[in-house]
Amino acid sequence: MNPRTPITIDVGGHRPTLGCIPAAMAGILVLLTAWTSFYTVEAESEAVVLRFGKFFARTESGLHFKLPLGIDVVTVLPTRRQLKMEFGYSTGGNTNPDQVGMEPDREKAMVTGDLNAALVEWVVQYRIRDPKQYLFDVRSPGQTLRDLSEAVMREVIGDRTVDEVITIGRQDIEMAALARLQEMVQKYELGLSVDQVQLKNVNPPKQVEASFNEVNKAQQDRENSINIANGEYNKVVPKAKGEAQQTISTAEGYKAKRVNEAEGDIALFNVMLEQYVKSPEITRTRLYLETMGEILPLTGPKIIMDESLRQWLPVLQQQLKPVEAKP
Repeated sequence: MNPRTPITIDVGGHRPTLGCIPAAMAGILVLLTAWTSFYTVEAESEAVVLRFGKFFARTESGLHFKLPLGIDVVTVLPTRRQLKMEFGYSTGGNTNPDQVGMEPDREKAMVTGDLNAALVEWVVQYRIRDPKQYLFDVRSPGQTLRDLSEAVMREVIGDRTVDEVITIGRQDIEMAALARLQEMVQKYELGLSVDQVQLKNVNPPKQVEASFNEVNKAQQDRENSINIANGEYNKVVPKAKGEAQQTISTAEGYKAKRVNEAEGDIALFNVMLEQYVKSPEITRTRLYLETMGEILPLTGPKIIMDESLRQWLPVLQQQLKPVEAKP
């Protein structure tokens, strides 16, 4: 048999040739090469290209060429999208594999600085800042961030009382946890940037929740009573101060009036005294006449008679008003 003669096999009446198999394999190889030579990066992502397992390049969004057949391996990371991790709860529908922990009940159970228990749920929002550092400098950077976030939150909660954790200290806790977590992420070179740490639900354990709610209600009633008292104080005290100021102003005005009148009387008396010193007799007579001129009109009808007059009746009749005769 000639080695170049094609070998044929009869299968059900068909006679395919084995020479077609390499051509088919070559076609498949061409298609596979073409298929693995291009990749697409989404608008909010960035790609890291590995060539023979070693970092080669970073590419932006769009359609790109790479060496086929596994020579270049592409990892796409959402560098322009904010990611989040949820602790102690889950919202569902998450696309980030590190968003939800394996033991949410264990994550949220914490002990405060005054040795009380609290159930703390929080969320960490972050971004991938350096894809190369994120992929190659730390093993499992997502899980590492989860562990760091939990450790930092337990440290911050452990420095505060249960009242601060549940009521008045939430903002302070968020700021302290954010600063500490940013410091740890930079120290461990995770290639991440932490944007926000936000507390969600913070509650006491179920066993003491009813008692704690009663304490909260009592505190709220106390604050309400204080606010009402402050309102009454702000309403009554300014009014009393205004009335007091008004009384003082009236008294000061009356005082000024009396002082001015007294000073005027003194000035008038000094003028009269000066004239009296110059001519005592004339001044005395003038004062007498002026005084009598003010007093006599107020005494009614008057009859002035001479001491030497003996027949005073005719004079009296002249002074009397004649009586009109009645018709």
